[in-house]
Amino acid sequence: MKVFARKGLTACLFGLAFSLAAVAQDSSFSNKNTLPEIGVVASEAISLDKEMMVGDAVMRQMRGQAPLISDPILDEYLQDLGNRLVVHAENAKFPFTFFWVNNDAINAFAFFGGHIGVHAGLIRRADNESELASVLAHEISHVTQRHIARRMQAQQRATPIAIASMLGGVLLAMASPQAGIAAMQAGSAASAQLQIDYTRSNEQEADRIGIAMLARAGFDPNAAASFFSTMAEEYRMVSRPPARLLTHPLTETRVADARSRAADYPDKRIRPVKSFHLAKARIVSRYSFDADYALEHFQAAVDSGDYPHAEAAMYGLGLAHMRNENYAEARDIIIDTLLKDDPANLFYLDAATDISLAEDLHKEAISRLEPHMSLTPRNTVLALNYANALIQGGQYSTATQVLKDYLLVNPEYELAYQLLAEAHREAKQFGDMHQAKAEVFALYGAYSRAVDELQYAYNFAGDDHLVKQRIRARIKQLRDQEDRLKRL
Repeated sequence: MKVFARKGLTACLFGLAFSLAAVAQDSSFSNKNTLPEIGVVASEAISLDKEMMVGDAVMRQMRGQAPLISDPILDEYLQDLGNRLVVHAENAKFPFTFFWVNNDAINAFAFFGGHIGVHAGLIRRADNESELASVLAHEISHVTQRHIARRMQAQQRATPIAIASMLGGVLLAMASPQAGIAAMQAGSAASAQLQIDYTRSNEQEADRIGIAMLARAGFDPNAAASFFSTMAEEYRMVSRPPARLLTHPLTETRVADARSRAADYPDKRIRPVKSFHLAKARIVSRYSFDADYALEHFQAAVDSGDYPHAEAAMYGLGLAHMRNENYAEARDIIIDTLLKDDPANLFYLDAATDISLAEDLHKEAISRLEPHMSLTPRNTVLALNYANALIQGGQYSTATQVLKDYLLVNPEYELAYQLLAEAHREAKQFGDMHQAKAEVFALYGAYSRAVDELQYAYNFAGDDHLVKQRIRARIKQLRDQEDRLKRL
């Protein structure tokens, strides 16, 4: 499946990760040993409704400005992993959204409204799925315990200006990392020692709750301590540790506490998870390494046979061949070997579609996907790959119907709107194309650009008064959303 991995502004996201994680972990009550009254104390600073509005606004700006990875198969894997944890979380007040950041740093961060970002470098350093899950569980705990809101409550008791500086700094960091961090530092400098106390309290709380969540969800509760140890050892002699260690200090006491908490749960012997290793191989092959080095890396892994998962090594090699446009070699690995042995595997189906389309074999791609689409027509990987194959094969009407059906249940997946705009453009349906592009800009928080696109669409509506009325109503909705954002 074609992917959209935004480049540039890596430092912007790095700054945002640092600032949001720091905000998330610096809050608690003056009594550090008392757990929060969820929804009561924190709601004095910000209600759940407003928290979701702020989270939505930040997420829209991140889509437009941060180097996120829009990759259906990786998105589905991460969201599924996160959901398996969230169902075992306490005080989950809203759906969680998990997304990838195209950055090789070891980092993850949470912010308002249940949004959790994971840097690509995190899964590259994790040895197994439980280690990756341990980081997600920790970040989920920051959200369910409303650490950001509790920090705001503590700052509110000190000065309202600090809250404005904090929120302004978070948003500003997306456009200008240095300015954003400076604004946040200026707003919090007066209470540095208090922030240290909040950090200790919230990290202990998130560790405790996260490890319990990890165990309830069926993962290895020892994974948190093992990943802590791996990170600490890797960067023991480095003068500047990664963002994850800057915002989540790894003291010996913290690692020992994680081991002690894990000892309260039964030992789990968990077999290697194929989807984890495939996701990791995809990250490494497509996003972490240059094309030539990825090919060398996975060829050596296959030849040596010492890669943690043999099929994942072959999959990574197949993807590396694709990046280097060696489609015959990629076909031999992905389609003739891996997919033949596991015909329903979405990782393989996604790659096989890309190979077929690169070789102008549109009918092959469509016929391969159709049986799976009949079973799960709104699966993200299948629907978007199928629509892409239909577009490349000139079947624009069918493609637009597939995408519209998908968007009914996934209205905020930008890649679907991008494909929809492409389908309408190829079909010369320019009014519909501008409407689809407007939705992409709206997902970026670029409301003025979205309104411009809708006005272009209005000019193509001709005498269709129903379409014109629908466009006018959507313009009003977008302007209302922009006004609400300004009032925040």
